[in-house]
Amino acid sequence: MVSRDNSSTSFGTAAEVYESARPEYPSDAVAWMLEPTLASDRRPRVADVGAGTGKLTRSIVAAGCDAIAVDPDNAMLDALRIAVPGVPTTVGTAESLPIDDESLDGVLLGQAWHWVDPVAASREIGRVLRPGGVLGLIWNIRDESQPWVRRLNSVVSRGGAMAMFDDGPPPIAEPFDHLEERRWAWSRTVNRSLLTDLVRSRSFYITATADERNGIDQNLATLFDELGLHGDTTIDLPYVTRAFRSTRPNR
Repeated sequence: MVSRDNSSTSFGTAAEVYESARPEYPSDAVAWMLEPTLASDRRPRVADVGAGTGKLTRSIVAAGCDAIAVDPDNAMLDALRIAVPGVPTTVGTAESLPIDDESLDGVLLGQAWHWVDPVAASREIGRVLRPGGVLGLIWNIRDESQPWVRRLNSVVSRGGAMAMFDDGPPPIAEPFDHLEERRWAWSRTVNRSLLTDLVRSRSFYITATADERNGIDQNLATLFDELGLHGDTTIDLPYVTRAFRSTRPNR
C-alpha cells in the first residue's frame, strides 16, 4: 500500500501531465480568498503551499500579490519555475515552512489541505502569518450531480478531498477558529485525451501497479466509448469550486 506521504510527493513523476490536464481555479474564488489581504496599502506577500506546477500561484500573482511557492516535491517546483518564471520557490510542507515568523499576509493551499496534518499545519501557518493574515483553502471538485461524472469517479476514485468533505468542512485548529466558505459552479470542455490525462495526473493512478493501471484504462475506455468520446468530440465536465478562508486573530 502506498503511504499518504508517498502519494503526496508522487506528482513530480507526472508534472507535465499535471500542468496540462488539471483545471485552473476561478479567478473570483481566488480573489475572494485574498480579499482580506488586499485591503492593505502595500502589496501583499502570499505563499502558495503545495504549489505543484503553479496553477494557484499564477492566480495569486494575477490578483496583485507577491507570491512564494512551496512544495515538498522539487520536480514539481522545476515545472513551476518554467510556468511561472520569477516567483521564488522553496521545498517545504504546510507543517514545516522555511519562512520567517509573521512575514506573510496570506497562505493558500489548492487541492492540498487533505494531505496535511491540520493541527500541525494550522499552527505552522499561524506562525508565518501576520496578525489579520488569511489562510485560504480551495478545491476544484468534479460535480457528481451528473450521472456520468459519478461513474467516472467510481472508476478513478473520488479522492481524499471528497472523502474529507463527507465528514464536513476542512478541519482546522488554533490559531484559526472559523472558516468562511463560498462555492462556484462552472464547467470545462474536455475531450477523450484530456480526460485521460486528467486521470493520469492523479496520485492514485501515478502510484498504481501496472496491472491496476491497465484495469483503470480499460474501464475508462468503456465509459468514454459509451459517451461517444472519440477524437475531437467534447463533453462538458462540471465542477464545483469550494473555497474557504480564515484570518489569524490579532494577538
